[in-house]
Amino acid sequence: MKKALGVDIGSRFIKAVLLEGGEFSVFRSLDTSFDPLERCKRLLEEMSAETVIATGYGRHLLEVHTDIRTITEIKAFARGARAMFPSCRTIIDIGGQDTKVISLNDEGIVKKFEMNDRCAAGTGKFVEIMAKALGYSLEDFGHVSPEGQAELQINSMCTVFAESEVISLITKGVGREEIALALHRSVANRVVSMVRRVALEEDVVFAGGCAKNNLLRSLLESGTGKTIKVAENPEITGALGAALYALEK
Repeated sequence: MKKALGVDIGSRFIKAVLLEGGEFSVFRSLDTSFDPLERCKRLLEEMSAETVIATGYGRHLLEVHTDIRTITEIKAFARGARAMFPSCRTIIDIGGQDTKVISLNDEGIVKKFEMNDRCAAGTGKFVEIMAKALGYSLEDFGHVSPEGQAELQINSMCTVFAESEVISLITKGVGREEIALALHRSVANRVVSMVRRVALEEDVVFAGGCAKNNLLRSLLESGTGKTIKVAENPEITGALGAALYALEK
C-alpha cells in the first residue's frame, strides 16, 4: 500500500500528514525550534513513505539539504482546503509569519492570491505576542467575548508599537478584554481588506492554526458577511495538501 507524506514547515510548528493508500493515516506536529532541519529529519525517520513533498515557510531547508521536492504554500493550502471542503472557493490562512488569501475557481485551481509577508502585522505571531502582553494563553485569547466597545481601536499594526500601545492602555485602566477585542478587530479588518482585494466567493474556509481562534472567526464572518468553514484540525491543511501532491507523484 503506497505511503505519501506531506510536511509543512511553518515558523512555529512543523506538521506532517501521512497517507496510506490514499487514506489519512497519521498526523504529527513538532515545534520548529532553533534547528528545523533536525526536526524534519526526525519526522522523516518516524513517518517513512515512498514519496515526500514539503511546503511551508521553511521548505527550502529540505530542498537544499535533501532530494525532497517542494511546492508553494499557495498550492498546498489550495489542495488541502479543497480536500476538506470540496466546495471551497476562498481560503484564509493567518500563519505565524504571513497571512494568505487564496481564490479558487470551480475546479479548485488557484485564480488569484494575496500574501502579507513583509512584517508581522496581522499574523499569528502578532496574535501570540499580544496575547502574552495581556496575560492570556493563546487558547483563552480566542475566547474573549466579541461584544465590547467598538470605539476602542489599536492604531498601530506594527508589533513593537502595538505592544507599547497595549501597555499604555493598561496603565490608563482600560480592561484587558476590551484591548483584546480591539486587537482581534484590527487583525480581522486587515484580513478582510485582503479578501476583498482578491475575491469573496463561497465557500470561505479559514485554514491554519489561527482558525482555532473563535473570536477571529466571528469577526471575519462579520466583516465578510459570509459563514466561514473551519475543519476539525485546520492546522494540517498545508501538510495534507502536500501529501496529496506526493500521492500523485
